[in-house]
Amino acid sequence: MTQRVYSVVLLLCLGLMCPLVTGIFMDKLASKKLCADDDCVYTISLARAEEDYNAPDCRFINIKKGQLIYVYSKLVKEKDSGEFWAGSVYGEQYEDHMGTVGYFPSSLVSEQHVYQEANKTVPTTVRNLQKPMFCE
Repeated sequence: MTQRVYSVVLLLCLGLMCPLVTGIFMDKLASKKLCADDDCVYTISLARAEEDYNAPDCRFINIKKGQLIYVYSKLVKEKDSGEFWAGSVYGEQYEDHMGTVGYFPSSLVSEQHVYQEANKTVPTTVRNLQKPMFCE
């Protein structure tokens, strides 16, 4: 009986580890980004969404018209690409996506307040990202 329990636990553990091994490759949106600091953790500005936006994949965030968004970096536009910023939705009460950082089109927001200049050019990186269950 004990050996059977160990076998089941071992199989469950191996099954849970498989998603960690199999990642997905996502194309880079840009090679460089503009930030206020080398790690892109300080807020550059506060923007207000002028339109709703539904995220096409896990790298992006959903925004609703009127929401405020903290902006942390601005991707440097490259040929044939849109202009995207990275940020998180601001809210006074708990929301499912509040605090999640992701990209959104800069054309859908208007900057309300600039906290500091984004004068650091930082290279972006490509990673194999684990595909979360909610992102298909």
